[in-house]
Amino acid sequence: MVELHAGQATVLVSPISGGRVASIEVGGEELLVTGTPGSDPLQWGSYPMVPYAGRIRGGRLAWQGRTLQLPVNLEPHAIHGSGFVSAWDVLDQGLDHVEMQCALRWQLGGTAHQHLLLTPDALVCVLTVTAGGDPMPVTLGWHPWFRKPIADDLRFGAMYRQDAAGIPTGELIDPPPRPWDDCFVRPLGPLVLQISPFVTVTVASDCDHWVVYDKPEHATCVEPQSGPPDAANLGTATILEPGEMLQRTMTIAWQT
Repeated sequence: MVELHAGQATVLVSPISGGRVASIEVGGEELLVTGTPGSDPLQWGSYPMVPYAGRIRGGRLAWQGRTLQLPVNLEPHAIHGSGFVSAWDVLDQGLDHVEMQCALRWQLGGTAHQHLLLTPDALVCVLTVTAGGDPMPVTLGWHPWFRKPIADDLRFGAMYRQDAAGIPTGELIDPPPRPWDDCFVRPLGPLVLQISPFVTVTVASDCDHWVVYDKPEHATCVEPQSGPPDAANLGTATILEPGEMLQRTMTIAWQT
């Protein structure tokens, strides 16, 4: 486990558990749902989603005239890529930062790179995908499992309609009442979670899609993504040619 410190904040990063942030503790207050390397990798911490974010219908990816079969890890779909179940190599670390890298475990190759920087009032996460020898459709993002907030402010201008399989159709509609397990665009303000009477969290990103999953009683997930679930099959993924990169940033900031 890599331990980072800045001000009143301590962050634990587990390279062997999908390169995930295992804990964010601020002034003794835990912000995340925590777990251990033996816990269900889908259900804890804050992990990178790469080379695809969200569900891929049936685990099948249509790409350049062929169909790639991806591991089905949320029956009947593939979900969240390979990075969150890979062991990441630590390239550099210090008191307030860590840099990690892993190979992408799918037929199209490529690598993923993370740089995490802790400041006294925020954790800044930079995720980069670099294509290998083949072109590849990429969607990346993060899946932070926040402790259930006592209040929040999560408002969006539009949401993707889902079909019966829970996959976006590509059509945008007005957001319905909560609870949600949906993909949104156009936030109408800062995305804020009041984790406790003492800590408020704001999640920000240069990603233009957001999945909010607030159905669990113990957690709310606010997930920035570079495209919607099943983006590669919808034709909205970012296409990287060999050697090209896609990079996005997420910041989890707090006030006490």
